[in-house]
Amino acid sequence: MGAMSFFFNISVASAAGGRRAQIALPHGVVQTPVFMPVGTAATVKAVEQGVLESLNAELILANTYHLYLRPGHELIGRLGGVHRFMSWQRPMLTDSGGFQVFSLAKLRKISPEGVEFRSHLDGSRHFFSPEHSMAVQIALGADVMMVFDECVETPASWERTRDSMALTHAWAERSRQYWLQHRQETPWAQPGLPGEGQHQALFGIVQGGMYADLRRESALRLVEMDLPGYAIGGLAVGEPREVTREMIARVLEHLPADKPRYVMGVGYPDEIEEYARMGVDMMDCVLPTRAGRHGLVFVRQDPADRSSAVQRLNVKKLENAEDQRPLDEGCGCMVCRRYTRAYLRHLVSSGEALGATLNSIHNLAFYMETMERVRSSLAPEDLRTPA
Repeated sequence: MGAMSFFFNISVASAAGGRRAQIALPHGVVQTPVFMPVGTAATVKAVEQGVLESLNAELILANTYHLYLRPGHELIGRLGGVHRFMSWQRPMLTDSGGFQVFSLAKLRKISPEGVEFRSHLDGSRHFFSPEHSMAVQIALGADVMMVFDECVETPASWERTRDSMALTHAWAERSRQYWLQHRQETPWAQPGLPGEGQHQALFGIVQGGMYADLRRESALRLVEMDLPGYAIGGLAVGEPREVTREMIARVLEHLPADKPRYVMGVGYPDEIEEYARMGVDMMDCVLPTRAGRHGLVFVRQDPADRSSAVQRLNVKKLENAEDQRPLDEGCGCMVCRRYTRAYLRHLVSSGEALGATLNSIHNLAFYMETMERVRSSLAPEDLRTPA
């Protein structure tokens, strides 16, 4: 890659909007559309990094808010950045902390300068401004970082959503200015580390709630900032799925085709497939591991047809107690090749940690398989080479 720190190249695009592309980042090249496992506290819960690599996870997400509180961004920076800290040398993205602060509704105070909040760990007071969020993310050193934004609650009035969006735009510009001035101050400056001499990319976040006119305004305003990529935030917060889809479709109309498009915090396997076919390049969600820890796994209705409907299987049910089948007879993951439903039910029912790990691995493999199938299914006859 030489000195190049960010590059997005569309290989092929379908008439329906889906596209296959590559994002070149300091720690590697990512094939899109891509699903990003969520590693909130520098760990994808219950799944070891080597297993993630075996599942072909090319890009994972870590959380700025949680790492800021524990163990602290300055400590991680001194140790060479989050890649070295968690022994992960593939690409990584950090969110800005905005959504986590949003979730602390009773523990926060918002002003034009930023957000004052209390830690959910010990009640201590903290303040996040756009500049501070950028400083924390620069210290963490992920390949992609996000502007600091405000996520509005659902439902919210048009006026409340408009005011929140205006704050997000102001914070995005402040985030951009800080990034431009300080982006070289990354752990990659240390000789010998992957990405040496390169800097992080900054993505904007489109807000606007469930109002199409505000979503359009937000997209156009952020595109004016000419950032390397754009995310669609504030979705999957309680609205009906058809509304989520509509908002994504409306925003995609106004985002530049030659830059990555990222929908934050979605969703079920059939949802991520649908959004990828609409033209979304990147998605993330805690669902695969969260569901796995509670004994819920995803399987295909027809195991032999990997494009058949997605079903949710509760391994804790008594009907699985003597079932010698794998979770999904058509799945080739390490869990389905070796373990039975009966054994996995025993692990979950007994509270054994291995149950959470194995279910999470299967779910992540299911998501990765889904994205690989979407990429492969963009058949040559359905493609056009981008101009």
